[in-house]
Amino acid sequence: MSVENWDEFRTAFQVAKMGTVSGAAQALGVHHATVIRHIDALEGRLGVKLFQRHARGYTPTEAGIDLLKVAQTTDDQFSQLVSRIKGRGEEVVGELVVTSLPGMGPLLAPVLAEFQRDHPGLTVRYLAGERVFRLEYGEAHIAIRGGKPPQEPDNVVQPFYRQGFGLYAHQSYIDAFGAPQGEGEALAHELRFVSLDDVNSRAPFMVWMNDHVPSDRIVFRTSDMTAMSDAILAGAGAGFLPTWMAHDNPDLVQIMPPQPEWESQNWLVTHVDLHRTPKVQSFLTFLKARAKEWPQS
Repeated sequence: MSVENWDEFRTAFQVAKMGTVSGAAQALGVHHATVIRHIDALEGRLGVKLFQRHARGYTPTEAGIDLLKVAQTTDDQFSQLVSRIKGRGEEVVGELVVTSLPGMGPLLAPVLAEFQRDHPGLTVRYLAGERVFRLEYGEAHIAIRGGKPPQEPDNVVQPFYRQGFGLYAHQSYIDAFGAPQGEGEALAHELRFVSLDDVNSRAPFMVWMNDHVPSDRIVFRTSDMTAMSDAILAGAGAGFLPTWMAHDNPDLVQIMPPQPEWESQNWLVTHVDLHRTPKVQSFLTFLKARAKEWPQS
């Protein structure tokens, strides 16, 4: 059977077999909200109702009965597969998918590489980008997100690395335009700035810039944090950089020290269905230990 998402068909099969959402959730070991979401998504994808909802539970429609017959055979085949691979569940093997904002790549890539060396049977996919990957559909095992705590009901959210930011300029900028004088507001009106192009960015330092830096002082705008860092390091202007980056670059000159209101809180996010698996737990433990070695603000 060719399907776009077998998890949804498997969930529908369990609902048809058990007759209730709670029974299917217990059989699958998932949250009841996950069962409802899978059924709604599958019915939307197929354009047909698979169940009649009533006070006593879910009753398959004719289309649902057809699905039950086909899914039974497929489920039997999966059961045979499980029996063949039984005993491998505690191994850290297969694919590990981790996602974060692009700016954390220099911190995370070495950790992932070291973890992979410890587990040769593991294939790592590190997806760095602005898009929020959907953990409930298996797009990633672990997400590292910034800003406010994620609110998805099926996710396990833990506070992680609090990233400090300071205002820096490269020595080549100082050589070209001179060392800035004054503090705070005076600097904001004197410096040439590099900034994110999105004035509505939720980054804490962008809030400060919008409140204190005149628009004519922002001479270089970029689409993302990585490009902004590259421009600052190239001497295009002063700008905000993570403190860990400044620690590693002797050519960066601190213009203003890190401020608490510029810090960015990061969060470790996992889906409840995968949070306790050996692979995810093993990497989370490893990552938290390594993060304690990262520079603090």
